[in-house]
Order: sequence, then structure tokens, then C-alpha cells
Amino acid sequence: MRLHQHLPRAIVATITIGLAACNGGHSPSAAVQAHAANSSPASPELAAVYQRSCQTCHARGTSDAPLTGHGEAWQPRLAKGMNTLVDNVVSGMGGMPPYGLCMDCNAEQFRQLIRFMATPAEAEGQ
Repeated sequence: MRLHQHLPRAIVATITIGLAACNGGHSPSAAVQAHAANSSPASPELAAVYQRSCQTCHARGTSDAPLTGHGEAWQPRLAKGMNTLVDNVVSGMGGMPPYGLCMDCNAEQFRQLIRFMATPAEAEGQ
């Protein structure tokens, strides 16, 4: 038997709502998830950095990382300003280690990567 068959419906509903709240209540659509899993910056140099340093978390949403292309998840972060976001990358934040695992990246590369990841997927609103 499944666990939910043993729990009262109110408890299952509470758990479900709580899990949605952990994600800010904004679950990415299947289109955004596909975009995150398959997108890469156009620049070969930036794509190489993204693939080795960012993609593992931002393509899967692990460690509370906002998915690449999930505009709703990126909006509150962007509201803090690009300088703050770059500072957060350099210092590390939450599950993201310092420098986002790119010890040889400079601030401009971080800005370009953030802009790439924060750009909403075309099909996000669908």
C-alpha cells in the first residue's frame, strides 16, 4: 500500500502544499524543464563554462538553484540587482559554492551567465 493511503487526506494536502511552498509555489512547466535541460549559451566559450560550472544545478533545479529559463524563479533574484547576484555567486549562497564552481570566471562572465539563465524560456507562459 502507498503511504498516502494510510494518511488522512488533510495531512496529504498539507504535505503537498508545503512541498509547493518550498519551491516558492511556482513549479516550472514541462516546457521550462525541457528548456533548462537542453539549453546552452550561444557563445562557445560561455557554453563551456556553463556546462562545467552551472548546468549541473541550473538544468535540474538542485540545491534550490533556479532553473535556466524559469523566469518566475529568477524574478525575485533579478530584483536584487546584478551586482548583488554577482556578489552572491562569488561568495556562494545556499547550496551554491563560492564562484559557482568557476574559479577562473570574471564578473562579466558571471553577468552573462546570469542573464542567460534568467532569460525566460519562450514557452514558459504556455
